[in-house]
Amino acid sequence: MATGGIISAPVAGPLLERTGAIRVERGTELARHAVRVTEVALVSGGHVVAYPEGRVGLAADGWPERGRTGMARLALGLGVPVIPVSQWGAHEVLQYGNDWGKLRTAVRAIVRRPALKVHIGPPVRLDDLQMGRVGDANRARYRIAAAITRGLVPLRAAERERPAFIDPTRPTTAVAAYPGGVVPEGIP
Repeated sequence: MATGGIISAPVAGPLLERTGAIRVERGTELARHAVRVTEVALVSGGHVVAYPEGRVGLAADGWPERGRTGMARLALGLGVPVIPVSQWGAHEVLQYGNDWGKLRTAVRAIVRRPALKVHIGPPVRLDDLQMGRVGDANRARYRIAAAITRGLVPLRAAERERPAFIDPTRPTTAVAAYPGGVVPEGIP
């Protein structure tokens, strides 16, 4: 699943379309259609990759945000697992804003060769939650954010407080679900 802006981008857009990306235009009929396409893909045994935040995270400390309930509602409603994937280092390859800046940072990354790290965790436990029960979609989204955060902790062990590389074009308008990567004990 990708926002329409990314699908419209000159290089990334065609690549994403070729890999079967599902275009999401928030607040439009196309967004509702994207959810239906996603449901069909999941029910048919397909896999869908999505940012729980619905976009690249914008927390100043680089930790995952709490996300939205869309992924949680899909998982609960269809009974499909959520596999948390944590990644670190991509922010050093492409800056957030400005297409020419993206090209410049990509070329610089070829020279600097930043480490790109990925952690794939076990499925998030949601079996005690139900679609439609008050509060369960929120509980699910917090568990998903917790799983992604736990997976990210070892990837950025040397950068717990603040990323070593700061992208000046990235807005920092959000708050991390678990600042500093500290997930409370009571969250499964």
